[in-house]
Amino acid sequence: MRRTSARIAIAGGVLLVLSLGSQTVSADPTPQILKFGTMVGVPTTLTGTSAAPAFRGVIGGGLAWTLSSAKGELSKNGHLEVKVTGLVFAEGPNVGANTVPSFRGLVSCIDSSGKVQNVLTEPFPATAGPATAGGGNAKIKADLSLPSPCLAPIVFVTSPTGSWFAVTGG
Repeated sequence: MRRTSARIAIAGGVLLVLSLGSQTVSADPTPQILKFGTMVGVPTTLTGTSAAPAFRGVIGGGLAWTLSSAKGELSKNGHLEVKVTGLVFAEGPNVGANTVPSFRGLVSCIDSSGKVQNVLTEPFPATAGPATAGGGNAKIKADLSLPSPCLAPIVFVTSPTGSWFAVTGG
């Protein structure tokens, strides 16, 4: 009797684990094309004030930027989520602080013809002030119309006018 009960309990547990595993797989019908846990701030050599060319057609911010952390993901259907913490000036009179009231996300893809396609989100609020006091934080969530396929995607965080402050990706 005990062996039968133990076998039934083990079989039930195995079925439960297999059932949960199959639900997890089917719960995400839209595959990610990019998932990241870091970004890099624009260095002085790639800012809009230098002689450096635009990066995938996107001009760097006027001064260098740095950040404490970033993470995000881009789904095949164009859903973009980015969270940045402490995205602030790395040089200039406001070093260590953010004075920009909103950031935008930008996804850069190579389309099937080999052309660069850059798609911007609407502006999202960013916290002002020093990074040590919570400045430079933002959450970007948007659904974008990306080319299909979107080859070698790169995700930028930009100014409201589209100059990049931070980047990650392909």
